Amino acid sequence: MGNADTKLVFRKAVVQLTSKTQTISAEDNDFWDQFWSETVTNVQDVFTLVPATEIRLLREDVPANLATLCYKAVEKFVKAVENSCRTQQDQNTVLNCSRLLTRVLPYVFEDPDWENIFWSSLPAGKGDPPIPLAHSLCSAICDLLFCPDFTVASNRKSGPDKAEDLHAVDSCEYIWEKGVGFAQSPVKNATFESNRTELLRLLLTCFSQAIYSPHQNGNRWVQYVTSAENRHALPMLTSLLNTVCGYDPIGMGVPYNHLLFADTSEPLVDMCLQIIIVALDSDVQQNDEAAIDNLFINYLSRVHRDEDFSFILSGFTRLLMNPLRQTYLPHSTKKVQFHQELLIFFWKICEFNKKFLYFVLKSSDVLDVLVPILYHLNDSRADQSRIGLMHIGVFILLLLSGERNFGVRLNKPYTATIPMDIPVFSGTHADLLIIVFHKIITTGHNRMQPLFDCLLTILVNVSPYLKTLSMVSSTKLLHLVDAFTTPWFLFSSPSANHLAFFLLEIFNNIIQYQFDGNSNLVYTIIRKRQVFHNLANLPTDYSAIIKSLTKKAKRNMQATNSVCLTAATETPSMEGSTPALPAEPGTLNATLPDTPGVMKITERESAHPGNLTLPAELVTSNGMTKEIVKQSSNQGDCSPTTSSPKDDAEWAPTTEWVRSWKEKLPLQTIMRLLQVLVPQVEKICIDKGLTDESEILKFLQHGTLVGLLPVPHPILIRKYQSNPGTTAWFRTYMWAVIFLRNIDPPIWYDTDVKLFEIQRM
Repeated sequence: MGNADTKLVFRKAVVQLTSKTQTISAEDNDFWDQFWSETVTNVQDVFTLVPATEIRLLREDVPANLATLCYKAVEKFVKAVENSCRTQQDQNTVLNCSRLLTRVLPYVFEDPDWENIFWSSLPAGKGDPPIPLAHSLCSAICDLLFCPDFTVASNRKSGPDKAEDLHAVDSCEYIWEKGVGFAQSPVKNATFESNRTELLRLLLTCFSQAIYSPHQNGNRWVQYVTSAENRHALPMLTSLLNTVCGYDPIGMGVPYNHLLFADTSEPLVDMCLQIIIVALDSDVQQNDEAAIDNLFINYLSRVHRDEDFSFILSGFTRLLMNPLRQTYLPHSTKKVQFHQELLIFFWKICEFNKKFLYFVLKSSDVLDVLVPILYHLNDSRADQSRIGLMHIGVFILLLLSGERNFGVRLNKPYTATIPMDIPVFSGTHADLLIIVFHKIITTGHNRMQPLFDCLLTILVNVSPYLKTLSMVSSTKLLHLVDAFTTPWFLFSSPSANHLAFFLLEIFNNIIQYQFDGNSNLVYTIIRKRQVFHNLANLPTDYSAIIKSLTKKAKRNMQATNSVCLTAATETPSMEGSTPALPAEPGTLNATLPDTPGVMKITERESAHPGNLTLPAELVTSNGMTKEIVKQSSNQGDCSPTTSSPKDDAEWAPTTEWVRSWKEKLPLQTIMRLLQVLVPQVEKICIDKGLTDESEILKFLQHGTLVGLLPVPHPILIRKYQSNPGTTAWFRTYMWAVIFLRNIDPPIWYDTDVKLFEIQRM
């Protein structure tokens, strides 16, 4: 009964507020105290008892009352800090104010006329400088996040009379978890964790003004919390970071323990992770002055100890792998669902701390990052609602592939630990990479096409280091060449030929630098040599071009270009795997902006020691990369196989156009290989009567092309370079993920978000 009575009192106060047509005085404390003096049990109750329609009605009809509600709630926060939040009543007041503001703020932010209400000032005392309401609220939240006996365990004698002055608390003594910059292990307390979660949820809601004012220069809330004006910036970052990276969802490993006991840690970790990625969101580069002003970026960029890097990386990989691990007992362990936020976090820390990136790359731990990303890419390929997840996974692999160590690490043998919907194979992590990329290209949703050239760029970057490709992955690579070099495909759009250039570069790198050990690939090239002969003899006369395109039309091919990739004969998928499925009807999806083309987000760099970055005009002796750069310079999206309908309608292939790029196809190395090896293979087959594939492979393993191939071309790596377009994309994707993950309570649901649109599939 008591709980129902409390809710009734609260609901009556809401009705009174929203139904009154006259302004209620800020001095009427008896009225305003109804909103926070009673104990409303949880945030879900507040969302139920304060309907969206009534908040909007209040905003439109009696705006002064809504403004007063916000002012009074912030005032309660400030007073609670002044009192050191020492009593149960103070703590209940803070929690209720937090829940109420979390509910109301999105409706304040969605109206442009209310954009600056929190940047006006509370009435100050005589001679005191006016303080923006936002600063007062953020300062109070940060103070309360390190409040003894409320959010942290006190180091002193407890009790209301012994409470520490919050303004004098050294929050570095109260960092929440052991880890970076803190060696102690504080005692776990479910109530403190729950209180932190409530305060962080409010802070995240404050940060979310960015999704309603996307054109505003910077996020003022984030700028204040990450500035030197927040004396808790360092302990706050380390608390958030250590809480995330120290979290182990499985704990002691007792089966089904997550069903028996409530876990207050996971909601807290969720909030910590979301706060971190938003606080690290910045338009500036690491060395810019504005980045130095952001103390979260500043501090994170200066982490340098191997033990700290190890703590961060092991926590990241543990959480990323958690939902993918197999158990003998179904559903016996807790599975977390914040893999998208984890990937954004990993991207951010690599962006701001290059030493961390090199730490990741110098050990085989990088493969613990690779495998779950490949799992998610493969699993999401048919679901257009997960295209954002596909993009960030590919962006991370593009970043890693720009470093030689990544390519070298891929040669480590792969032992299947996660059932994936791919053919069974025996080989290395490089084989896994190629097989998954082939699966995405051949069976992915049409909207995945803008990623094709990014996928092939990754393979180009790692190809000089791949020592022993399996027969399965070799066949997949040849299948891509076969599909992307058919005349109708090459003539289908102005940029369709780019994929052929990428694929030929992959083959050239492996032949020139890793011929020994790649007998499977060499055998596959010989067996499918007609594909390369056909490309070398590609017709350029206009009648043949038209004939090819007519054949395409007769086949009733879709204009999307991916359908040409009828998958090669598949071997059975791994046992226990499930097929990639399209989005279920009704799935909520956020619209994301296009990503810039791969040429705009990469910079070509020689992989040879001592060589400087080469200008585009000099990148290869055969002009291949030069051609790609020239033709891609105006590409707006990441796909060389797509163009706008307007372009398609106005464009038609010509003889001159085909000749202009055909003569630059880098076929010399492959043709020389075929010229030397095909007669040898044919002779040995006749002389020894060989029909067994393994015998031919054995012969090729001992073959050599030393002195017979053209002079090796320089290895050129396309390194990721930060770009305003990708920065904007990451911001939109980040907030879309946060929006869709926060459904209990539904903080932003059904509000007028400007940064993206939410659609039902």
